[in-house]
Amino acid sequence: MNTFFIFLVLSLGILAIPAVYAETFNQSMEGGMDLEITYPESVMKQRTFSISILLQNNGWENKQDISFALNNPDAAFVTEGNETILIDELTTTSSFGTTIDYEVTSNANEGIHFLNIDYTQVLVSNNTEPMPSAQTNIALPILVFSEPVISIETVTPESIFANSEFTFETTIISEDIDIKDVTVKILTPGDIEFRGDTSYTISLLEKMEPYSVTAEMITPIKDVTMEYTIPVKVLVSYTDDLDEEKTETQSVPLLLRPKMFMEITNDFGIWIGDFFIAPYVSIGTIVGIPAGTILSLMIRRAQNKNKKHKKS
Repeated sequence: MNTFFIFLVLSLGILAIPAVYAETFNQSMEGGMDLEITYPESVMKQRTFSISILLQNNGWENKQDISFALNNPDAAFVTEGNETILIDELTTTSSFGTTIDYEVTSNANEGIHFLNIDYTQVLVSNNTEPMPSAQTNIALPILVFSEPVISIETVTPESIFANSEFTFETTIISEDIDIKDVTVKILTPGDIEFRGDTSYTISLLEKMEPYSVTAEMITPIKDVTMEYTIPVKVLVSYTDDLDEEKTETQSVPLLLRPKMFMEITNDFGIWIGDFFIAPYVSIGTIVGIPAGTILSLMIRRAQNKNKKHKKS
């Protein structure tokens, strides 16, 4: 029953460590003492993390005067708990478990830091005679990085031309933490318009859950004679897990070029000169230029040709 309770407590402690970063250290010591330490592979500055320790006496002899001494040489991690753990005795088949919470200091350097653990125990031979103390040194590597990563991925056409519409799609992913009060804004010069909104909000964006927005971009009506780049920015503002307001930006250069005689839009509409033929909606109907209008133009041209031929 005690062993089950220890496992339950440690499981709750391990939940505080994101699964994607969790590492487990296992080692067997003299006399069938099995040690398991769970710790994060990487942590961020000013965030807390947990170290979970489980020690089991699976041997047939008792152990006494057991101790754990934790320290980190460069003081990158601080704790309000006791870094020295003392256990008077572990009889055969008994267990001990605990969790220590640490915080990464704001001035910790990015890179690998080590949390050192000095473990000692005394084996009681035949459960009657204490043996000399045995010591084991353990070093746990933990990567410290500065800020949570917010990725912005934007999908646009390779180039655009005047008097048309193009799809602008942006996806936001928070790779390390949940963020809240998220606002996504698309900022463009005055000659570029959007059909619909250019600002989007979401109250909560969970870690590794993508949030996508799609807008239809409308290019200037007046045609251009030389290609040039239009600066478009995607601005993402949010509140992080420390209740600090942050902003991320991405610059998206769009190439505006002269329109060629025939162009196919991203929704498979077709420009032929100054005429636009949109995709079929129903049989016999073309959006933009009705089929009857096209047929009428063709008949008129044929009649004009016939009239000219008769006059000659």
